[in-house]
Amino acid sequence: MVGATQIFMLFFLTLGPLKLLGPFARQTRDLSPAALRGVALRAFAVGLLAVLAGGYLGSLLAAKWSVSVPAMELTAGLILVLVALQLVMAPYEATAPAPEPLPATPMAAALRLTFPLVVTPYGIAALIALLSSAVHPTLIRATYGILIIVMILNLLAMLFVREIMRGALLFVLQVLGAVLGVLQVGLGVQLIIRGLRNLGTLPG
Repeated sequence: MVGATQIFMLFFLTLGPLKLLGPFARQTRDLSPAALRGVALRAFAVGLLAVLAGGYLGSLLAAKWSVSVPAMELTAGLILVLVALQLVMAPYEATAPAPEPLPATPMAAALRLTFPLVVTPYGIAALIALLSSAVHPTLIRATYGILIIVMILNLLAMLFVREIMRGALLFVLQVLGAVLGVLQVGLGVQLIIRGLRNLGTLPG
């Protein structure tokens, strides 16, 4: 469906670290550094297993249920647009209430943070669409490889979240997040257009 650069940007927008930095920092603010590392490692491991299993099972079920690639493109595009619009408009909404304290058990805390901070529904939808449209084993391997790289970036973001969320780097990430939020809307619209073209609804 797309090349390696586009696959990376798609995963970076839908499953990457920018979306989780703020919520993860707020929910782990009371943890000690050691506890933070433990939760981050568990969230990474659970998230990686979940996204790999979700993509594989989703593509299998899509084929079994005869869900076409254009249908998956439309699904991923609609979810991307809706979520991206929420992110773009978030600064103009009322301040969100303080999150509930994390469970005392490290694994329970990691599960609370994994879904949907690390693993997002629209990220899974994008992965299923990519795997469903990949006809060559090389492209499938490249998709999984890029996915693992993005998940490692998530791990690094969680491990160093307190250093990232202060100073000039935070300002740079806020600007980058705003830009990528708009691009995510455009990416969602592009997926919708592509799906409609593949269905023959729009001219190529």
